Amino acid sequence: MDIRTYNRDAWNREVDSNNRWTQPVTHEVIEKAKRGEFSVLLTENIPTPHRWFPPLNGADVLCLASGGGQQGPIFAALGANVTVFDNSPAQLKQDSIVAEREGVTLKTIEGDAADLSAFADESFDLIFNPVSTVFMQDVRIVWRECYRVLRHGGILLTGSMNPVHYIFDLFKMDENILEVAHSIPYSDVTSLSKEDLDEYLAKGLPLEFGHSLTDLLGGQCAAGFVITDLYEDVMSDSPLAKYHPNYIATRAVKK
Repeated sequence: MDIRTYNRDAWNREVDSNNRWTQPVTHEVIEKAKRGEFSVLLTENIPTPHRWFPPLNGADVLCLASGGGQQGPIFAALGANVTVFDNSPAQLKQDSIVAEREGVTLKTIEGDAADLSAFADESFDLIFNPVSTVFMQDVRIVWRECYRVLRHGGILLTGSMNPVHYIFDLFKMDENILEVAHSIPYSDVTSLSKEDLDEYLAKGLPLEFGHSLTDLLGGQCAAGFVITDLYEDVMSDSPLAKYHPNYIATRAVKK
């Protein structure tokens, strides 16, 4: 299966379905950002701490797998030089719509986060990567590419799904039942039975991958990053949220 093509088409459909993460920010949000007031999400609920960011005015920012007309236009309104890189052209269109509507400037490029060859070494001061590595098979390649395109002292902000989320039967989780069924690393393609995978594909949902903490956190360190801070967050409609966070957000620096 061509995972990249399938997930590109799936996220295009998510835009048509008005998924929360495809809804562009409002005019009011951009106006506040132009005044220096902003809030952006790496995970579902907790705003990314302002102390995690470098000075954004004039900074070269890569919004990685971050289409949807949400974070990119805000950074542009704050004065950053923004490139939004995403696998879904429909998601990228959302960023272009906001930029044109609000009179801010940003670039959009379609591509695979595991291949940032469109960018030269040390092109960016900040990479902002909200939860999206769940749609990527090999997260270590992503970290290595992030390290390459960041300048020394550059910052990688990323949101990841805690692997504990994927140990449970995902169909039963939809019924608020927590039943351990899978090992980590997890893959919709190989961890589900053929019957369950066929049902999942019939829904047209993006395929997901549950990476180990060794790959999510250790992989950043192996790529050369120093993780300087992290926090956890919950998925509001997940039964797991009563017992354990679903997300991890990290701040890492290229030394």
